[in-house]
Amino acid sequence: MQSSLNKLLLQSSGTSISSNRHYRSMPTHGIGRYKYLLPKEIQRKRKEKLQMKQLKMGTDTEYGVLNIQVTGHDMTILEHYSQYIHRLCNQLKINVEESYAMPTKSTEISQLQEKGTKMNVEAVILTHERIVQVSGLSSTLLPVVVEVLQTNQPEGVHLCIKEHTEADFHSRFKARPELEGLIAQIN
Repeated sequence: MQSSLNKLLLQSSGTSISSNRHYRSMPTHGIGRYKYLLPKEIQRKRKEKLQMKQLKMGTDTEYGVLNIQVTGHDMTILEHYSQYIHRLCNQLKINVEESYAMPTKSTEISQLQEKGTKMNVEAVILTHERIVQVSGLSSTLLPVVVEVLQTNQPEGVHLCIKEHTEADFHSRFKARPELEGLIAQIN
């Protein structure tokens, strides 16, 4: 009733209200198109199996490839500390080859009941591990880096620095004996 009264008043004053929006029916002429601005997508190839790079041997004044291994039970602290190590190496112009996580290890703690043979599982402890792989670290800079890392090492985090070996490369992948057995049967 109110709206019909408003229409009558507006029509009598010589003004008309149009409920049709004329611009909705008009084409946009390409307004809002952005596909031409994006780079052409490259066909993604299937990832190849990760191959081990040739090990760089160290010299008298420079180390080869080193693994800065960080382990602990709290994943967030471990992630932040490994990010800190990565940033520190970048700031000191140390070449960071890779930064990756190792598979999580779980340990069950169980307790033997008194006068029995049954074991009760008390807790499951998860151990997380992160590795920052660096290369080309000079022998004069390493003691400084180690001291800085140890002073900023959080509680409950274990730090280990060692040379990268072929065994370290193979240990970062989970063993899948079922899959290996099927591949052996096919071949």
